[in-house]
Amino acid sequence: MNSTILATPIIDTPDDLRTAAAQWLKSFESRLNMGDASRLAALFASECHYRDILAFSWTLRPAAGAQTIADFLTSAQTKVQAKNFVLAEARTAPRKVRRLGIEVIEAIFKFETATGRGHGVVRLLESNREQAWVLLTTLDELKGHEEQIGENRPSGDAYSRNFGGANWLDQRTQERAFEDRDPVVLVVGGGQNGLAVAARLKQQGIDTLVVDKYPRIGDNWRVRYHSLALHNQVHVNHLPYMPFPPTYPKYIPKDMLGNWLEMYAEAMQLNCWTGTEFTKGSFDSSTKRWTVTLKREDGSERVLRPRHVIFSNGTSGIARVPDLPGLKDFAGDKFHSHGFKSGIPWRGKKALVLGTGNSGHDIAQDLYSNGVDTAIIQRGSTTVVSIDPSAKLNYALYEEGPPLEDCDLIATATTYPLLIRAYQATVKRMVELDKDLIAALKARGFKYDLGEDETGHQMKYRRRGGGYYLNAGCSDLIIDHKIGLLQFDDIEKFVPEGALMKDGTIHKADLLVLATGYYSQQEVVRRLMGDEVADRVGQVWGVGANGELANMWTRTPQEGLWFMGGALAQGRIYSKYVALQIKAIELGLM
Repeated sequence: MNSTILATPIIDTPDDLRTAAAQWLKSFESRLNMGDASRLAALFASECHYRDILAFSWTLRPAAGAQTIADFLTSAQTKVQAKNFVLAEARTAPRKVRRLGIEVIEAIFKFETATGRGHGVVRLLESNREQAWVLLTTLDELKGHEEQIGENRPSGDAYSRNFGGANWLDQRTQERAFEDRDPVVLVVGGGQNGLAVAARLKQQGIDTLVVDKYPRIGDNWRVRYHSLALHNQVHVNHLPYMPFPPTYPKYIPKDMLGNWLEMYAEAMQLNCWTGTEFTKGSFDSSTKRWTVTLKREDGSERVLRPRHVIFSNGTSGIARVPDLPGLKDFAGDKFHSHGFKSGIPWRGKKALVLGTGNSGHDIAQDLYSNGVDTAIIQRGSTTVVSIDPSAKLNYALYEEGPPLEDCDLIATATTYPLLIRAYQATVKRMVELDKDLIAALKARGFKYDLGEDETGHQMKYRRRGGGYYLNAGCSDLIIDHKIGLLQFDDIEKFVPEGALMKDGTIHKADLLVLATGYYSQQEVVRRLMGDEVADRVGQVWGVGANGELANMWTRTPQEGLWFMGGALAQGRIYSKYVALQIKAIELGLM
């Protein structure tokens, strides 16, 4: 008699997952304290990745390989004195997930160091729960200097019924004026990144001033072209402490975002000077202070001496206009895309838009929609991605269910090698979803690419800040011949009437918009602080030698000079770490 025995699959309970993660953390702490790097290395898989943000290194520090990771941790532990590695009860519970095709148990934990408290993420291999594939450690707060939120809400004279004395408004007016003091930190740029880091610094008790050249906070968005809206969804873009209302649209229009930033600055009690331009700055290494000159709205100048300057005026600051053959001869209206507002003034006329990034496509679509005969000029191969469904794939983590704070922590665990693999996997899915769009663009003569090493638009953003388009409809207009397509290689030169093609024809135009990008922040520093400082700082943005974004969100080679940049999500996440670093420097901990 034959019998068949069916194997019953083992289904883990939540307690099983908690036990596995808790046991690993216990072993990790024990071996870390032993100082035996070899035994600690045994807790990591043969292929493993680690990222530390301030907790063990006071910087953004990635590492790969079990022995390399273990050597660093055991060496740092003598000073860091990390302890009490336990699961974070108030955070997302340990769960089974698939990351880059690998089954893991993903858990959020908390721990202490000699100076602060932090959180981290560990991903244990499902195939071997005693080994970690990915580890993240981050510093959240400094002991004795916790943020004044929740149960630690501020109180004191400014918030009391101060009969006969200065009330809250009186004190806020005096605080904003900086008549009797210099700020510790000067933030240059009142966009989302500048406001985010200023809000974090305020929670650290760091006296901070934000300056912005526009008349109102939020104008950096309001002045942009009429049809602009964010290309990613609202739930990814919240600012620190103050999320967008649930009534806000999925894709926030630029004026709505500008108004929100203005309201945010007031609600977070940030000290902002609008209509104020940073004109020059120099650093005194003996006093450890900057001397900066600010030009106020009324034409007067104010000299301040902060200890830290944070450039938060975008990953690119100065419009770049290339020296193109005959460009100066063009007789029509001509300006950089930064100055474009709306196509309405050119209704019934002809326009050329030079550049096929996001701005070039959006401006071409705006012109067409306002009755302008428009053609777009492609200078180089471009990555095109549909906003929905393809671009949304990069934010799938934020739709898995965990709270925003947990998603931010989980996303932060990704090091450069994993980021490359993640984007390559996502691009393969994007190509499948967008295959009809891609085929139609190529058939139209549009030069299309998937980015260096087929990592798509996200790595183009990190590496060069452009070279891609998230399709809001302009690609369809190009495919349907409603918007013309010219290749720059086919243009001999620009002439008064428009573009002289190499075949002798002239493509006439009344308007030429140069969507040709911006200079790097290093060039901004060069113009405002001189060659010596710019050369000392080096590359800003783009992938650095260790895989982190170069000189972003961390100390730079120039003492007291910092950079904030990136999308709203990056500003929300990394503003905390910039503020913590500055606080640690002010306390003498770094």
